[in-house]
Amino acid sequence: MTTTTNDPLAALQAVDPGVLNFTPFGLGGAMRPEDAADFQHRLISNLVLADDVAPTTRQKFEQLCAGYAQGLLCYGLFTLVADAAKLTLEQALRDRFAAHHNGTVTARNASGSERQIDYANYADFHDQYRKLRRPEIRMGSSNTWTPFNGMLDGLLTWARREGLLRGQRNRGIERAKKALRNLTAHGMFHLVSPVDAYRDLSDLAEIINHLWGHSTPGGRLYPAPITRDVVAIGWNTATGSIRACHAAQLPDQREEDEFTFVVVRAVFWPGEREDPHLMEYDARNATTHYPAQYLWGPGSRAQAIAWFEREAPEPDSCDSLDQVFVIRVHDDRIHLPMYPGVAAALQPPEQQGTWYAVRADGPTGVFAHTRAVATGADGHVRSGECGQCPVETIASGDLGTVLLAARAAGVDISPVAVPDVRTPFAEVMAPRSVVASR
Repeated sequence: MTTTTNDPLAALQAVDPGVLNFTPFGLGGAMRPEDAADFQHRLISNLVLADDVAPTTRQKFEQLCAGYAQGLLCYGLFTLVADAAKLTLEQALRDRFAAHHNGTVTARNASGSERQIDYANYADFHDQYRKLRRPEIRMGSSNTWTPFNGMLDGLLTWARREGLLRGQRNRGIERAKKALRNLTAHGMFHLVSPVDAYRDLSDLAEIINHLWGHSTPGGRLYPAPITRDVVAIGWNTATGSIRACHAAQLPDQREEDEFTFVVVRAVFWPGEREDPHLMEYDARNATTHYPAQYLWGPGSRAQAIAWFEREAPEPDSCDSLDQVFVIRVHDDRIHLPMYPGVAAALQPPEQQGTWYAVRADGPTGVFAHTRAVATGADGHVRSGECGQCPVETIASGDLGTVLLAARAAGVDISPVAVPDVRTPFAEVMAPRSVVASR
């Protein structure tokens, strides 16, 4: 910002007019300075770290937040904060590594000799560790010896193996953040907006909190479990009408046409967060964005009301990250993903074909990946983490094999018999199977 004043202190206290254009409703007319200050303060006050986060990580994050608040006076500070946030990711991982191993790490060198490294902090550990030739440490629940370079990519791998970072979509985001961190460390002059800086800080806060075991309510990367309400989905086949409401509101509905209903547990917060594919509900197949659980139906409104009042089902919560689905390829057709318990209740004729157990954050990626594998698309792998899709294939073979793999991954595979019922929207938007070679 340029100024004509001869008072340096006054110049430092002057609001940068470029910041005033960023309003709660997006870019628009300039806000008053006091309103802009209040808006930016409210934003940054939403970013709170958990109480047990390492003090050094907390201090650095608070320093970044203070720098963001001062961006009202100097637009360039937003870029400095965004860049520093990318670099702070490694510090947070280092602090978490040091806390996780509680002062002692056993390492081994290329010849297989093991050495116990006692350390006071991560820098102390790394100074000793890097003197070993091609060193490895044990990672994950299996305690597998794994190469570890002590840098950002090694720390991200370690955090994944230890279960401190999760989510299949987040794998790609973590790779992107690593690349952006390297670009920041060796890049050229650039300028970012307050929106970009806030996103970097928000993501950093989510990652830090999740490293210490705390999800973020409504978070973008590591959201806390989300509430599933008891929802009635109804449709009229003759008119094509379809709608949903909380099951408790069914007695208040006064439609004159004949509707068929099912009752499910599903994410349903009208006006806030609602499953975008709820109207495509299919009791047997995973077609909704968030996990939806069949409870009752199909039947009439009166029957649905009677069941609801008799059983009084309660809402619960679900986690959308790292779900496990099973999916079938048979006779050159790819079928929709299923939840393991539903697949476990299938009759023998429906069990035929090659099955895959796939970890993903939703069913859409599972279907797309399986179709790519079946058609031989480049870059898609049949096992392990796919570099092209946000999925991980944990097993393939017959249905029994993939169900055992799902159970080993911590999934309940108890058979869940559900009726073959789906909404008219599901019939149109989510065909039960497609030709693999299409």
